[in-house]
Amino acid sequence: MEKITVRGAGILGLSVAWECVRRGAQVKVVDPMGVGNGATGASVGSIAPHAPDNWNATKQIQLDGLLAAADFWTAVEERSGLATGFARTGRLQPIADQRALDLATARIKTVETAWQGRATWQVIPAKIDDEWQPKSDTGFLVFDDLSARIHPKMACNSLAVALQNSGVDFLAEASEYGSCNIWATGVAGLNQLYQDIGSPVVNGVKGQAVLLRPKRAAPSHSPLVYADDVYIVPHENGCVAVGSTAEKTFDYAYSTDKLLDDVIAKAHAILPGLAAAEVIDRWASLRPRTNSRRPILGPWPDRQHHYIANGSFRIGFSIAPAVAKLMADLVLERRNRIPPELSVPDKAEA
Repeated sequence: MEKITVRGAGILGLSVAWECVRRGAQVKVVDPMGVGNGATGASVGSIAPHAPDNWNATKQIQLDGLLAAADFWTAVEERSGLATGFARTGRLQPIADQRALDLATARIKTVETAWQGRATWQVIPAKIDDEWQPKSDTGFLVFDDLSARIHPKMACNSLAVALQNSGVDFLAEASEYGSCNIWATGVAGLNQLYQDIGSPVVNGVKGQAVLLRPKRAAPSHSPLVYADDVYIVPHENGCVAVGSTAEKTFDYAYSTDKLLDDVIAKAHAILPGLAAAEVIDRWASLRPRTNSRRPILGPWPDRQHHYIANGSFRIGFSIAPAVAKLMADLVLERRNRIPPELSVPDKAEA
């Protein structure tokens, strides 16, 4: 039986551990911070695709992850007995002007090819009297049924319990264990890699988000809303997550400030139903964004039996099921299906 140490208990590390266990490996998960306490702990929980045109490897792995998400999270819930908050509720985006309306309409055809006929992109009329729909200057919205919601803390806890129920030990620290180490350790892990290959290190990108409790809960299975660079995600427990910022410069990485207040104000303007909502949780952390802005997957150069799965930035929950399969293929079956654009750069490329 293959023995694997997964370092990092965020969404990528947990998902890779889950796929390896399901294929018969013996796995330990190591993280001194515990489960889901880094960038994964954001309260937003939007699982949504980027625009379907200008297709690339990141958009493909995101699509693969989104299409696999329902089966992935159903299996986790069945093994753990705990909810994850996952539901494929779709997403609404207001259309600002005629140019944007023309582009949104043209993308209907693009989606048919890019999304393999397994999800749709529609232009629909906005409902003027619906407080849970965003206002639209054109009177139209984009609705896609590929997007989904998930509750990050619930999902990570459910995934951790599913792993424990499958015989996985969680440790705060450990020496090397077994045949390979898979590193999914966020900003710190990226900096270790970049130092090894001679690439400029990263500070991470700060994100801030908030969890609200509106006086009147959104209707069950309400779609996500994306407007004015803000995601609004109604969760099944009646709370609504709002976020997030993307700050390259900041004074304090793990505390919230006026920039989050500005995001909350935007959310109030986008959905009137949030105007009197109670703030129940504010979150700030650093998210790992690579120098290429793409996830990095594959063998760690010059470190035998060490691998990296990192750099998910804002799309960790979207790509996790697909990343888990690629990494398990690589370390357990010695099949490298990782697209070159997402592969770990070697020292000569840095």
